[in-house]
Amino acid sequence: MKLLLLGANGQVGWELQRALAPLGELIALGRKGQNGLCGDLERLDELRETVRAVRPDIIVNAAAYTAVDQAESEPERVEQINAEAPGVLAEEALQQGALLVHYSTDYVFDGSGNTPWREDDKPAPLNVYGASKWRGEQAIRNTGARHLIFRTQWVYAARGKNFIRTMLRLAAERDALKVIDDQTGAPTGAELIADTTAHAIRKAVHQPELAGTYNLTAAGETSWHGYARFLIEAARQKGWPLKVADEAIAPVTTDAFPTAARRPHNSRLSLEKLETAFDLTMPHWRHGVERVVDEMGMGTGSG
Repeated sequence: MKLLLLGANGQVGWELQRALAPLGELIALGRKGQNGLCGDLERLDELRETVRAVRPDIIVNAAAYTAVDQAESEPERVEQINAEAPGVLAEEALQQGALLVHYSTDYVFDGSGNTPWREDDKPAPLNVYGASKWRGEQAIRNTGARHLIFRTQWVYAARGKNFIRTMLRLAAERDALKVIDDQTGAPTGAELIADTTAHAIRKAVHQPELAGTYNLTAAGETSWHGYARFLIEAARQKGWPLKVADEAIAPVTTDAFPTAARRPHNSRLSLEKLETAFDLTMPHWRHGVERVVDEMGMGTGSG
């Protein structure tokens, strides 16, 4: 089996290189590409040619425009990367009989209510980024290509820029922190996303009826404030030299940190469909956070 991975240098893409390697011949491309192959989702014609040249059995698209606030001022570029390019990949997958794996987001929903969003709930994105990801999903489905779309959220890893690395840096520098407490979701490790993807591909290859859209997150739920407190305490127990005291991590509302893009308050995603279809029990979010703190080692939280 031949697999083409796009976005290989991102948080999820980096872990996918490891997780997908046992499945077959893996061609992993970052944005710059290699050996005449294109990994840039803004170069659609070259992207088509790359898929035709590789002739993969599986296309895994981990590339995306993810700068949520900056997206508000670059809607055309966001649309090309997050909506048009996935449609191109799906068209080529259909022509070659390949399975397309693509990642979406909880931001396709408006974040209302308190119950976990199910895959068939009506999308109503609040910002440019979320709208582009929703149109990307639609573009894939409209081609009729066999696909797995995984909606995930609050992604972190030991490498790259993310909430964990930012919080640990600030906790080492400051005596007090303010963290948003009125947005709820599940911190989800890139490693978990990659391992779940590999497992799902193995099953979907032999069971085509499993194609479709799934929520893919860690289990449990918390706010950014709860996430930060757990993270900082876990790091402190591992001996990280942190200045901030637990009682100095203050909860605040979203309004305390104005941003260009609106954020959903309820990002809970139901895992029932994923766990049933692929015979999985997703681990609680705390386990992944503890693991990545161990992986990072003491005092390497800058970035």
